[in-house]
Amino acid sequence: MKDGSQSEIEVEPGANVMRTAVDAGLPGIFAECGGACMCATCHVYVDQDSVQAFPPVGEVEEEMLECTVAERLPVSRLSCQLVVPEGVATVVVRVPDAQT
Repeated sequence: MKDGSQSEIEVEPGANVMRTAVDAGLPGIFAECGGACMCATCHVYVDQDSVQAFPPVGEVEEEMLECTVAERLPVSRLSCQLVVPEGVATVVVRVPDAQT
């Protein structure tokens, strides 16, 4: 969380990180567009150990990552584009200081 606290939630394979976080009521992920990759308010930093679990950033996501309020880092992703693959037990993401 942006206050430095941590929360752990279970994410089913095939679910996306944004929807799971919003449904769990975790603060800091706004997802104003509802997960359509149109707003960048679900920006997260993927932990270095979790980066390999996901495919590379796509063209549309790349464009939206240029619109983030918080600093974009090499591990920046839109959580709506992070679908947890089968066989991945843990994914760690950090929420930036600001989304809007």
